[in-house]
Amino acid sequence: MKILVVGLGNPILGDDGVGWKVAEKVKTQLPPDTSVDVDCLSLGGISLMEHLIGYDRAILVDAFALDEPVGSILVLKLSDLPNYSAFHTTNVHDTSLQNAIKFGRAMGAPLPEDVMVVGIATKHVYDFSEELSPPVEDAVPQASRIVLDLLKQTQKP
Repeated sequence: MKILVVGLGNPILGDDGVGWKVAEKVKTQLPPDTSVDVDCLSLGGISLMEHLIGYDRAILVDAFALDEPVGSILVLKLSDLPNYSAFHTTNVHDTSLQNAIKFGRAMGAPLPEDVMVVGIATKHVYDFSEELSPPVEDAVPQASRIVLDLLKQTQKP
């Protein structure tokens, strides 16, 4: 089973880089013989969908605008998110990731049925900084554990 973990965001825009930080931490904790690929991207919509081609499962990690305390973590199936989505799963010059996946499947692309999203509540996504705010930085280890737990669940037959 081919699995992809994608940290989404922009690592020079403060808390928007949290997806990358989580993905980087997950990558260091995977066994060397793993069948899990880990990537960090600043994409949405169709471009992101193209990266999912050929995978059986995907876990996306991103900063979310939530009505929750900064640093809170939300885990959902992509299909449970509103189709306008959040941050990097959509793009104003593109389409939502949900629509892109439908389009890709209609074109015959082998795309994962199981796409999970791990979102970390943020507020500072437009500050030029490579640093995360303290509550978001504190969420990185927990979000990494959640991703690793999801990987264990998805690797079971």
